[in-house]
Amino acid sequence: MTGHTTAKLSALHGTAYQRLRSTRGAQGAALYARSQQDAIGHVVAVCDELGIDCELERVPAFTYAETAKEARTVEEEAEAAREAGLPASYVEETGLPFPVAGAVRVEEQAQFHPRKYLYALLADLERLGGQIFEESRVVGLEEGEPCRLTTEDGRTVTARDVVVATHYPVFDRSLLFARLKPHRELVVAGVIPAEQDPGGMYLTPEGTTRSVRTAPYGEGQRLLIVTGEKFTPGAGRVGERYERLEQWTTRRFPDVRLTHRWAAQDNEPTDGVPFVGALHPRARHAFVAAGFNGWGMAGGVMSGRLLAARITGQKLPWADLYDPVRLQPLKEAPSLLRFQAAAAGHFVGDRLPFVAGGGPASAIAPGEGAVVRSGARQLAVHRDDAGELHALSAGVRTWAASCGSTTPNAPGSARATAPGSGSAARCSRGPPYALWRRSRTSRTRTSRARRIERMGRTEWTTTRTAGVTPHDRHR
Repeated sequence: MTGHTTAKLSALHGTAYQRLRSTRGAQGAALYARSQQDAIGHVVAVCDELGIDCELERVPAFTYAETAKEARTVEEEAEAAREAGLPASYVEETGLPFPVAGAVRVEEQAQFHPRKYLYALLADLERLGGQIFEESRVVGLEEGEPCRLTTEDGRTVTARDVVVATHYPVFDRSLLFARLKPHRELVVAGVIPAEQDPGGMYLTPEGTTRSVRTAPYGEGQRLLIVTGEKFTPGAGRVGERYERLEQWTTRRFPDVRLTHRWAAQDNEPTDGVPFVGALHPRARHAFVAAGFNGWGMAGGVMSGRLLAARITGQKLPWADLYDPVRLQPLKEAPSLLRFQAAAAGHFVGDRLPFVAGGGPASAIAPGEGAVVRSGARQLAVHRDDAGELHALSAGVRTWAASCGSTTPNAPGSARATAPGSGSAARCSRGPPYALWRRSRTSRTRTSRARRIERMGRTEWTTTRTAGVTPHDRHR
């Protein structure tokens, strides 16, 4: 996942501090800010200690608004972030080449080249005797003393402690799947003259979001990286979304020469705070880190430090804030119900397009129902008066299992070299196809994608992805 990041090291996460102040209190918001700032400081310290040249730059971070209505929200966020301990201020001028109605500005944040940073960490790890194994898919976890992990080819690995840090937990023993909502965002990037660098990292929560930052890209140039078009995986119309993002970028930065495109996927937790800690309430040697909601650079470092402390018998001040075992029914219930309603809707609308008798599920009119076949099972499907589809096991008054986050990484996510990594991936127009590893997992996902295509998912088309380097296959 690191290869798909826009690599912002920031403690300013959109308008998170207003929500944190409301759901976790002033102390919770302050601990969140401290933990994120601590992570940024740790990256800077490691770069100094190991002499890592990863294009690290200290720049301000902004959450901005273009409308007067949203500017009021942004001003409130500046107050909440300042109360949480961040060096935040409300401003009406930024380095962007277009006017804003208002913005939160937080000083001394950072941006860097994540792969160059990670390669240096890996080299240091191996120097100290550590070992790294790629293409070693783990399919089983038996907790104990020691823990035992089983790989896809039948090998067994023993370890005192195990951390499940797989973006979406591959072992979910505390129902995290129900408390995480996946979303995708598209990214376009291109070269601009260095003098047009807006001098910071920018994000607006308005519309389908827009994120802007730049990176070094040779003498006299910067690589402009723009993210946006946030949507639920499987929602389709990826080509249209790319077009909108490209049009926004070229309209706001007329001199940009677009060269890259890719997509990123993240998971949003129900209460907005990542899950970092014990894998489940009774776990003693199994841990998890998930739910960074697009802020995995600082969040990943924070997780490493928190879990390292936990495993070595220490406890950081913010450990309870991120504890996955936490459950706040009154505060999480609205998001939890919304997440699962969306998952159920996609399960029906995207996965079950055949009605017994031959008609597509899309043909079911409001107020009507039909029986849908899913493999050997039959589900009763009903479209309510608002147009939403609902599924029940045929003959049983219980909800069918939700698909959660199992949407395949479908075409629409290009694999491209990381900004500044050398060989540029000059992607062709149209949504490029994701690069699958040649393994049982990849064959399963490809087969699944083809099966869905046969079931009517015509927007999933296979096209070429250009410029993928050998290193990209292991990101």
